[in-house]
Amino acid sequence: MAEDIEHRYWYNLKTGEVEQGFVSPSVDRVGPFETHAEAERALEILRANSAKWAEEDAEEG
Repeated sequence: MAEDIEHRYWYNLKTGEVEQGFVSPSVDRVGPFETHAEAERALEILRANSAKWAEEDAEEG
C-alpha cells in the first residue's frame, strides 16, 4: 500500500477539493485516504481524531 501512496486520495485544504495523487503542494493537502468518499469527509475525520486525542491526553494528564 505504501508504494501506491501517490494514487490515493487527498483533501486540498486550500480549494476544498478531493484530489487523486500528488496534485497540490503537501502544505495544502491532508491524507492519504483510501477512497474519494473518505477524502470528502476529511475535515470531519480530522475533527473527530483531534477530539479523541485531546480526550486521551486529558485522561493521561
